[in-house]
Amino acid sequence: MSSSLPTVYILILAILAGSVGWFATPKGPNQTLIRTSVLLTLACCYLMWMVTFLSQVHPLESPRRSLVEE
Repeated sequence: MSSSLPTVYILILAILAGSVGWFATPKGPNQTLIRTSVLLTLACCYLMWMVTFLSQVHPLESPRRSLVEE
């Protein structure tokens, strides 16, 4: 059984990267667009990683043993 700590660690890293992206965007007319793009990209990447990770840790179907007779 795996713990949920990796998902929390990666979430913290995504939040830190989002805050860096928030404050590092240059001032200008496209500042809102750049911030939105950075935060949406990070959110989508985190969700994709989390779904993939959790589907491997807790599969919906358990592996079946094949009934091969020798």
